[in-house]
Amino acid sequence: MPLQAGIPAPDFTLKDETGTERRLSDYRGKPVVLYFYPKDDTPGCTTEACRFRDDYSAYQDAGVTILGVSPDTPKSHAKFKEKYQLPFTLLADEGHTVADMYGVWGPKKFMGREYDGVLRTTFLIDPDGNIARVFENVKPADHSREILEALQQV
Repeated sequence: MPLQAGIPAPDFTLKDETGTERRLSDYRGKPVVLYFYPKDDTPGCTTEACRFRDDYSAYQDAGVTILGVSPDTPKSHAKFKEKYQLPFTLLADEGHTVADMYGVWGPKKFMGREYDGVLRTTFLIDPDGNIARVFENVKPADHSREILEALQQV
């Protein structure tokens, strides 16, 4: 079960698409959209990332940082980011340690097969580093708009 709103967002350090280490706490002072997604360059994940890309100027205007997290490698993130011109940071959680920490790694079903993976979830983190909202079972096509609406209430 994912972490809930009202608690401090656990800090972590992960490598971005360039191999640079990024800490969540480095983004204190402004809101952060921390979104967990299963895999680079798959249909749902591409739709979700491209919606964030298309709405990016609205996030910039609101002073919001977007961080995408998946178990892919920095190299995979770099290809995904370049292919779709994604203007935000992608973080490599290769051992799914951060996904575990946030409670978004668990059982999934696809085409009758059960396996463990990332449960598509987004955490809206306030400027003080606390979880303001949690979005579970995200619908990739509508999610960016849902986040933008929620930001007006934070």
